[in-house]
Amino acid sequence: MGNLLILSTAFLCLCLFVALLYVLYKYWWVPHRVQFIMNSQGIRGPPYEFIHGNNKEALQMQKEASSKPMALTHDIFPRVMPYDYSCIKKYGKNYLSWNGVRAQLVITDPELVKEVLKNSEKAFSKPKPLYFFKKLLGDTIPTINSEKWARHRKLANHAFHGESLKIVKQREEKVMTGEVDSFGHDFLGLLVNAYHDPDEKNRLSIQDVVDWQDKARAEVIEIFGNQNPNSEGIAKLKTMTMIINETLRLYPPLNGVVRKAVRDIQLGKLVLPNYLDLNIRFIALHHDPDLWGDDVHLFKPERFSEGIVKATNNNAAAFMPFGLGPRTCVGMNFAITETKIALSMILQRYTFTLSPTYVHAPLPNLSLKPQHGLHVLFHSLH
Repeated sequence: MGNLLILSTAFLCLCLFVALLYVLYKYWWVPHRVQFIMNSQGIRGPPYEFIHGNNKEALQMQKEASSKPMALTHDIFPRVMPYDYSCIKKYGKNYLSWNGVRAQLVITDPELVKEVLKNSEKAFSKPKPLYFFKKLLGDTIPTINSEKWARHRKLANHAFHGESLKIVKQREEKVMTGEVDSFGHDFLGLLVNAYHDPDEKNRLSIQDVVDWQDKARAEVIEIFGNQNPNSEGIAKLKTMTMIINETLRLYPPLNGVVRKAVRDIQLGKLVLPNYLDLNIRFIALHHDPDLWGDDVHLFKPERFSEGIVKATNNNAAAFMPFGLGPRTCVGMNFAITETKIALSMILQRYTFTLSPTYVHAPLPNLSLKPQHGLHVLFHSLH
């Protein structure tokens, strides 16, 4: 009996010792080794804190930034991602950060960004999604990899191609044939319904061109008149395209993406260990004065007057609101076309301004959103 007790105690001590070694290895040795490897290559950042990494400080800064509104300016990076903003200021365009025990190389250097996102050797994969996102999105394009992702992507490309321009026409046809009794109750449906108002007094007038809204309205009226948008006209909306691109530059839907080094690999002049994540911050590139000039925080759609390539000086990583490379958002063209349809239909009937009750407080919440809603006043043109 005594020997059995001794053996049990010894086994328990051995298990505890192994567990302690594992904890020390995972939560102390690996992080400090990664930190040493990256520091030796000139990549620095906030020091690793046991277990929680830099999350505690980052969450605190985010909480403080979100607790108060900001001035009505497009310089949103310090509010939307205050921790990243402060680290870039302190450590440079590329720095090492810690998401718990997981090391993250935050990249805002455009050349490195292009190398990661356009990589054809599959050296940088999409990390396994968090449980919450997996449950929320299921097996969809944002959450899957490899062959399964390729199949889904191909199907989605086929589904999105050209479909968005059929939306209005399909709704009209169903109403005309009596299949349904309304154009729908979403925003687009209400706009289509307005175009079929029996009141013949609903005529549009062209305002003087004094700002970008008026320029866009004049373009819409010139191309479509009082008619619903069509595919041929959508392709001619140059002014609206400039406005949309500048808005996406200042307010990118996603702040960034994460990739994982699947093996030890060289990136530029850096040698990365395979347990390193790469965090690419779109918003930092979109608000970088080195890429966009000293007027980077001003709303200037004319930047895009000669197209995206000219606006970015042929630097694809300077403007990527929908990502870059093989995993560029499959719904990009659909979303932009849908936006053009909705904006065209609004501009044909209304002028709009920010409400006095609007509070400027952009907030990253899955995608970038106004924290307190978007309060807009619409004024009928007739």
